[in-house]
This record gives sequence, structure tokens and C-alpha cells, in this order.
Amino acid sequence: MELLLALVPMFAWGSIGLVSGKLGGSANQQTMGMTVGALIFSTVTFLILQPTMNWTVLFVGIITGLFWSMGQNGQFHGMKYMGVSIGLPISTGMQLVLNTVAGAVFFHEWQKGRDFVFGSLALACLILGSYLTARQDGSETPKTEASMFDFQKGFKALIYSTIGYGSYTILINAAHQDPWAIILPQSVGMVLGACLFTLRKEPLWSKAATKNMVSGLLWGLGNICMLLTMQKLGLAISFSLSQMGIIISTLGGIFILGEHKTKKELRYVVAGCLFVILGGIILGYMKA
Repeated sequence: MELLLALVPMFAWGSIGLVSGKLGGSANQQTMGMTVGALIFSTVTFLILQPTMNWTVLFVGIITGLFWSMGQNGQFHGMKYMGVSIGLPISTGMQLVLNTVAGAVFFHEWQKGRDFVFGSLALACLILGSYLTARQDGSETPKTEASMFDFQKGFKALIYSTIGYGSYTILINAAHQDPWAIILPQSVGMVLGACLFTLRKEPLWSKAATKNMVSGLLWGLGNICMLLTMQKLGLAISFSLSQMGIIISTLGGIFILGEHKTKKELRYVVAGCLFVILGGIILGYMKA
């Protein structure tokens, strides 16, 4: 049951880049709309379940929400420069390295030799899969929606994003707070962070931000499922399974958003998706 729940973020988060790409708007507008959508989801959930709230939950929630907004804003910028089908796999690979190593080293989730063997193999498959889905054959320049391909700027944005996302997941895992209680202050921190990014460059609210509230509802669903499974499966496994959404986002970026790929790059994508699936299967086998 926990493994099935752990796959919900894969579908929910894997669809966010596609939904935001279709809805349009700048990276800051997408972040703003997404965080407000997440706040609505969290508020409704909190009112229905009425979990216990205390100062620790409030503090950890707001801080992790700020780190998340940093991660998401950087990822949206990375996808703008590189396209969804390139930017998201690279972002996923960077996050997998950071969070899986953190789970294994800092939280001691790998206890036996078997854990290290299979965990390392799974991590290698996931990283190789992420690399292959983003690989180019060099014969053509990829076309993003905004025709602004810049790999260097996109990669810098994804480094910034990985630091934010990594801090968010590691702190959440270390805090051991009630997932149902923490999502509301967390979403408040997300909105505060989005306001800081948006106010520097453009109006606080826009039509594009309103549309992107849909992606916030998707994120809220995926987030609560990951927080619940993190308590059962640990950070290394739950986060890695959630990132299998690159299969959806990569193929969707090509066939739904129309991002150009050569025949060789399409073969790389198929091979990369297969490696990601294999990595997820190995992680599931570890827990079983």
C-alpha cells in the first residue's frame, strides 16, 4: 500500500511542468499561481482534518515552504531556458543524487550491505536514465516554447533549484512532524517565497498566475502523499520513487508541448525512461 501511495507524486508532480507549460506565464507567475493553489489545497485539508498545530510545526512548515519556493522558482526558470523535456530530467537527476545520498548517509536508511548494493544500483539507473532523457545528439539546437535556449543559464538555475528542493526534503525528513499539520504553514511559506521572487520583477498577481493555481493543486496532492510515505519508506526511497515523474514530463514535453527532438534523441529518451523505471523497481524490491 505504501508503495502505491508513493507513486502518486510521480503522476501529480510529473504533470506540473506540462500543465504550467500549457497555461503559460513567466517563471515567477507560474511559481506564484502554483503556491496559491497549494495554499488552497492545504487550507481545505487542514479544515477537514483539523490536526494539532504547535510552534514547531509552524516554524518548520514556513522555513521548508520558503526553501521549496526557491527550488520551484529555479526549476521553472531552468525549464524556460532548456525546455521541459531537457530541464526536468536534469533537475530530477541532481535532486536524486542529493536526497538519496542524504537519506543513506545522514539518516542511516541503508543499514546492510544489501542496501548499499541495491541502493547504489538503483541510484545509478536513475541518474543514467535522467542523463539519457536530456542527452542531445549535437546536430540541432533544441527549441523551447519561448525560443530562448540557453543551457548555461538553465543549468545555473537548476543548481539553485536543487539547493532549495534538497533543503526542503532533508529538513522535512529530519523534523518528523505530522504531515497533515505541516502542509498549511508550509504552503504559507511557499506563498511568501513566491511573493519575494515576483515583487522584484513584475506585478504580484496576473491572469497567468490565476491559471497556474491548477498546478498548485497537483503539487498539494503529490506533496501530502510523499510526506506520508516518507515516514514509512524513508527519504531515499520515497523521494526517488516520486521523481519517476520525469517519464511523464519528458514524453509530455515532446508530444504535448511539441518540443523538438531528433530521431537519435528520441531513442535516448526511451532508453532513459526504461532506466528510470528499472531504478524504481529496484527501490521497491529493497523495501519488500
